[in-house]
Amino acid sequence: MIRVRSSLRLVLQTVILLSAGLAPVQADVTQHDVVPSLLLRCVVCHGARKQEGELDLRSRASMLRGGKSGPAFVPGKPEESRMLKRIQAEECPPRLRLIEATVKPMETDEVSKLARWIALGALEIPDEPDVAGTSADPLIRKEDWEFWSFRPPQPVTIPRVVHSDRVRNPIDAFVLQKLEEKGLVLSPEADRLALLRRATFDLTGLPPEPSEAEAFLADESPDAYSKLIERLLASPRYGERWGRHWLDVAGYADCEGRREQHLPRPFAWRYRDYVIRAFNADKPYDRFLLEQLAGDELADYEHAHEITQEIEDNLVATGFLRMAPDPTWANLTGFVSDRLEVMADAMDVLGSGVMGLTFKCARCHNHKFDPIPQRDYYRLLAVFKGAYDEHDWLKPETNSYGGAFSAGVGERYLPYVTTAERQRWQKHNAVIQQEVDALKAAPQTTNTDKQIKEIEARRLPEPRIMALWDRGETSQTYLYRRGNYLTAGFPVQPGVPAALTDGQTPFEVKPPWPGAKSTGRRLAFARWLTQPDNPLTARVMVNRIWKDHFGHGLVRSLGNFGKMGDKPTHPELLDWLAREFVRQGWSMKSMHRLMMTSSTYRQISTVTSRNEQFDPGNRLLSRMPLRRMEAEELRDSLLWIAGQLDETRFGPAEPIKARPDGLIQSGKRRSIYVQQLRKQPPSLLESFDLPAMNPNCLQRSESLVAPQALHLLNDTSVREMAAQFADRVLQVTGDEPTQQVQRIYWIALSRPPSAEEQQACLQMFTRLTRLWKNKLATAGKALETEATRKALTTICHTVMNSAAFLYLD
Repeated sequence: MIRVRSSLRLVLQTVILLSAGLAPVQADVTQHDVVPSLLLRCVVCHGARKQEGELDLRSRASMLRGGKSGPAFVPGKPEESRMLKRIQAEECPPRLRLIEATVKPMETDEVSKLARWIALGALEIPDEPDVAGTSADPLIRKEDWEFWSFRPPQPVTIPRVVHSDRVRNPIDAFVLQKLEEKGLVLSPEADRLALLRRATFDLTGLPPEPSEAEAFLADESPDAYSKLIERLLASPRYGERWGRHWLDVAGYADCEGRREQHLPRPFAWRYRDYVIRAFNADKPYDRFLLEQLAGDELADYEHAHEITQEIEDNLVATGFLRMAPDPTWANLTGFVSDRLEVMADAMDVLGSGVMGLTFKCARCHNHKFDPIPQRDYYRLLAVFKGAYDEHDWLKPETNSYGGAFSAGVGERYLPYVTTAERQRWQKHNAVIQQEVDALKAAPQTTNTDKQIKEIEARRLPEPRIMALWDRGETSQTYLYRRGNYLTAGFPVQPGVPAALTDGQTPFEVKPPWPGAKSTGRRLAFARWLTQPDNPLTARVMVNRIWKDHFGHGLVRSLGNFGKMGDKPTHPELLDWLAREFVRQGWSMKSMHRLMMTSSTYRQISTVTSRNEQFDPGNRLLSRMPLRRMEAEELRDSLLWIAGQLDETRFGPAEPIKARPDGLIQSGKRRSIYVQQLRKQPPSLLESFDLPAMNPNCLQRSESLVAPQALHLLNDTSVREMAAQFADRVLQVTGDEPTQQVQRIYWIALSRPPSAEEQQACLQMFTRLTRLWKNKLATAGKALETEATRKALTTICHTVMNSAAFLYLD
């Protein structure tokens, strides 16, 4: 009531001033002071998707056009304006539906501002011309465009070096140039078995088969190593290993919400499968990005005669922009402020993971260090407004599909799977229906209902796609002062960061095809981002590939190529790689070939006193870094050496299981196919630094703590895998201890044991066998075979806990 009286008082004061001719000639309230409040409070019922009473409140024109009850307001007469009366009477928004609609009532100052705007004639001023990225831009200085990462990669000359005998490709020349300046050279080449294990884990995430190691050793041809790389790149395991790297960037998870929330994403697995297939097919990176940022704008899927695999892939790819944590499925956490957090996370994933810049720092104010005005953050947000609109929101699904206030059933899941898959689904369910109908038509028995339920349980849910798509008309984007949605500033147009442009070429948005309802904004942005001369796109990706081969990026701050990020250790090499990446058709496999066939990659990892003195952090790459297996590599390798790894590919995630003791277990599929829940990661993976996707992971941490060793030593499932490993060895070698030890090392470590290791294992085997015989005899059990198996299990378990197994040389 106090709010209503205050508003009425202001209205009366304004009317009196106007009638007395005492009001100022120039109005101080425009549509840009009012529209943000209406977007925030009113358009959920009177906007693009829903217009109760046929009333649209998104613009001055639509308000004057009005609805069933006539115009929403009368210019100059707030006391006669219907919309103001209903707001003041607390009829709009309806107080009993606030939570359902996820809106809040207008604040007193908002009502006062609306009343004043109407009283002053509802002034509408034209938008200021968009000068962002032009010479007239007051927020970007000439020197901003000259920062190294904001300029396109430059042509460079491959340097001449003294130790040219170590140069296998240009990478070695660039690395040697820096080493020779310090009086260093590349370390000697690693032995063939070390290279085999290193390359196989790097490209597939699993150990090589003993037969593969033997074949590689037997191949004395000069190109034996190159053939190895080609074989590994052609393996379906390659996409599973490198797809996991990208899923870290995307922040992949099979659930919505943050760590405390568990709402499932039933079709997120399609995006995971898309990524794996894209890497295996060596999909060009520019196309890979184009599909993920604007796949829905690449073809008219709604009117396609047939949904091909390409059309489905285009839509599935946009799941990249849906991977950020999203708690807005609940009405209490679905307000505009919550939606903006989801949008901010999506921009963070894009900015840090793809563009290598910390855009999130410009959400509340101009970036403190990089030339990213707050204006450009909201211009970038406007690019995605056709799909991510805080005032026209699609909520995550709380049931099988849908149920949000404004958009209806299945709102985040599209039905456009391939025509072939849809036909298979229809045929399957038609057969189920025929069986049900036949039972219903037959004479009824006491078991009929039970039989019908059993048949109905075989019915498959409709196949759908978790996607992000442009919905056409968008709400106006405003800059939010201090990042606060309640303090809207001036309107902005969609655009790219001005500092990344040439200062001359405008950002042009066109419909993706004639008659398209889509805005075309994201497609225009994706095409700008994948231009060969884009300053960041190729640099950021080759730097990421380099990091996953050499332990650190040439720019160590993977997600920050700005002024506070690390400077590149080898800037000329980074530019040469970026240009070579584009020249070779954005082929990621070509980058693997280049990096892995270099002498730099083939070095030993041994640290010498000279390395420590002149290259203590290995920034100059005077040796190959030793690395520990990542969590998924470890779990998958344990299953593999035990002969238990299920390599079934693609499809819905394998569910995790929570044990009564609190441990979270997974099945036997590769880790990339295990259900990814933020709240319940598998315990083994969590112990070995599986990252939490909040919103994504640019670089994994590597801890070294006691619980890791204790987990491998004491966990029941690890002990079971050790016994299965022993059984695998016994099946091949029989009862010969020397052969058993040899086989254990070839399977687990891809090499034979040294003489010292062989002797130690045989001595331990003899001792353990004797101890087990005594123990089993006391228990009255069979002796020889079981004692041998248990002794061998202990040796297998010991090797599984060894540094030689856990670390890759």
